[in-house]
Amino acid sequence: MALLNKSKKVVVGLSGGVDSAVAATLLKEQGYEVIGVFMKFWQAPSDSKQNSGWNRCCSFEAQQRAREVARVLGIRFYVVNLERQFKKEIVDYFLTESAAGRTPNPCVVCNKKIKFGLLIEKAMALGADYVATGHYAKKRKTKNEKLKILKAEDENKDQTYFLWQLNQKQLAKILLPIGEIASKTKVRELAKKFNLPVSGTKESQEVCFIQNTTEEFLRKYLKQKPGVVYPGVRPRGAGIGQHNGLWFYTIGQRKGIGLSGGPWFVVDKDIKKNALIVSQDENDLLSKELTAQKVNWLSGGEPANLQNMQAKIRYGAKPAQIKTMRKIGPNKYKIIFTQPQRAITPGQSVALYKGQELLGGGVIS
Repeated sequence: MALLNKSKKVVVGLSGGVDSAVAATLLKEQGYEVIGVFMKFWQAPSDSKQNSGWNRCCSFEAQQRAREVARVLGIRFYVVNLERQFKKEIVDYFLTESAAGRTPNPCVVCNKKIKFGLLIEKAMALGADYVATGHYAKKRKTKNEKLKILKAEDENKDQTYFLWQLNQKQLAKILLPIGEIASKTKVRELAKKFNLPVSGTKESQEVCFIQNTTEEFLRKYLKQKPGVVYPGVRPRGAGIGQHNGLWFYTIGQRKGIGLSGGPWFVVDKDIKKNALIVSQDENDLLSKELTAQKVNWLSGGEPANLQNMQAKIRYGAKPAQIKTMRKIGPNKYKIIFTQPQRAITPGQSVALYKGQELLGGGVIS
């Protein structure tokens, strides 16, 4: 295998974590010429002296860990400053969507535009053939030479949900070695075997540019916009309380609503009336259908058969069986499930699968 790959050059996005470090090591073992690149993203200034940023994926400490991994492996290492692009494409998107009352998914957009967008551009400028990351997903080629993404061997760590916006051109340039490994435990064992200085590194938080909590971040950049809290499924009467801004809440939320006599659940947001809709009946969170817009198919076109598909409406959700799916507009589909789903949330992604294969996805509207 080493002889086959000796002339191939791959840029690995070293994040300072164990997954990307093991990915780089495995590719070097396979004979690739490996180049390490640390992407420096925009980070919100921390108001907490206790937050050192050590475990954050784009902190200075993470950069130093990535540099040390490159030194141990004996590979070239570069730091690419993407703060301006990241702020524009990811952070501003996050704030705009939040201000509109939706619950955005910045990791999905980051994968398309930054990790498998700008990083591929930087890699090609370095004369590389491929880009690799520590994502838990697998890449395969179909009989008709199309490229597809399959769930990782470790389905508990599977990250295909975040990759539905990719296209064939991007897939052609991507290597995903971690997805072939049986478990996260095995990844850490490999890190120890290879004497990598990140074998015990903790998991980084999901929203990498937020140092403290999402609520603190939104409070700083979007401020407060008080409105009325209504019970039931429609805003009526004088309401039963006041909220500080719809962006501080998400569908299905139970804690932090500030009402007595609970439990209360956030079941809807009336953007025009700036009203938060809550209910004590958790069944009000159940729905059997959603509309997905901006739908993307990884193959480049709609599958010939939309039957026997499953959908994940959030990263931590189990795939749910789709009863029917039909196109209702340009890149827009109506999806009806066989069983009601809890807390379908506008702004979040819905990833579409057929068995182990990620077919595509869309944004819940």
